[in-house]
Amino acid sequence: MDIQAYMQDVGRKARQASRAMAKADTRAKNAALEAIATAVERDAALLIAANNQDMEQARADGLEPALLDRLQLTEKTIRTMAEGLRQIASLRDPVGEMGDFKYQPSGIQVGKMRVPLGVVGIIYEARPNVTADAAGLCIKSGNATILRGGREAFHCNQAIAKLVKEGLAVAGLPETAVQIIETPDRAAVGELITMAEFVDVIVPRGGKSLIERVAKDARVPVIKHLDGICHVYIDEEADADKAIRIADNAKTHRYAPCNTMETLLVNAKVAQAILPPLADIYRAKGVELRGCAATRDILPDAIPATEEDWRTEYLAPILSIKIVNDLDAAMDHINTYGSHHTDAIVTENYSKARRFLREVDSASVMVNASTRFADGFEYGLGAEIGISTDKIHARGPVGLDGLTSEKWIVLGNGEVRV
Repeated sequence: MDIQAYMQDVGRKARQASRAMAKADTRAKNAALEAIATAVERDAALLIAANNQDMEQARADGLEPALLDRLQLTEKTIRTMAEGLRQIASLRDPVGEMGDFKYQPSGIQVGKMRVPLGVVGIIYEARPNVTADAAGLCIKSGNATILRGGREAFHCNQAIAKLVKEGLAVAGLPETAVQIIETPDRAAVGELITMAEFVDVIVPRGGKSLIERVAKDARVPVIKHLDGICHVYIDEEADADKAIRIADNAKTHRYAPCNTMETLLVNAKVAQAILPPLADIYRAKGVELRGCAATRDILPDAIPATEEDWRTEYLAPILSIKIVNDLDAAMDHINTYGSHHTDAIVTENYSKARRFLREVDSASVMVNASTRFADGFEYGLGAEIGISTDKIHARGPVGLDGLTSEKWIVLGNGEVRV
């Protein structure tokens, strides 16, 4: 296959489809989403069979447990996939929204209109559910999309893509509005991220090396996050039961996602009461604990934590623990070592909670809740196309609004500039 010629063809088709999608009405887009959801439920067995084929190959290739977990498709995840598509359909359509109108002294009205980005390229690894989520969000936001899934999920991604095309056809929308790259050749990625004439934005979802490569080589804007080094800080005025429940869930609900807690910070005044029962829970679940000197005074079996531990996204049953003196020390640690992804405080003190929300420089900041909630589906976005730790355009879980931008509009009645 001539990869460059193939990708140029994909790009041209996407650009043409993006013009049709930009003017598609809400009813057609919702009809496509419902049709895709129905097809996903109908063909659940076929999707699982395709996924089993991918899983078998992935195990033979020695794929890491965290990636195997992301790759696995179950009846539950398929139901969630369909539910996510229907939730996207139920959301307001941001395209064409107008607002912020103000009359100017000249007599004109100046406001803004929300419009699609155009063509969104999405590169991801090991997560077949992203194929449906990304397609759904791009359809509803009036964009065309080019999807490049990882080779480890090749068969499942192709199976889902067929159902997406079926849904688009049912709704009378161009099937080329969602294209999934049909070759696992990595050269396709290099072409996709440099086709500035066809692609308006790139969203990489995967390991740090993938995202770094895309950010380095792309010639189009990139929405990205590199690490998910998430923290939970247990304050001296925390409710102990809440603190233990949140710290347990934030780490052990799932180890692979980017919103899993990697470092636990505990106020020195409550560490003796909080850490032993929490450590019992972690040990029972096979979590390796690495702690500072003060932590190891309380938990002697913890492994000494190094400077590198505070900067590490484990994506595994490993947790670093640090005892801090106060809220300022906790926030300083987070802002120094965190990845600006998701951080939480457990406290009953309203003023401290407000300070934490204001001063922690992360895309999602939480009070008395598990970091595992930092997710488009949980935020009511229907799904997410990715999580951004950038500060321009989109930040945090990127849903429909993040896949649109605003243009200025002017309403006049014959006014001319003098």
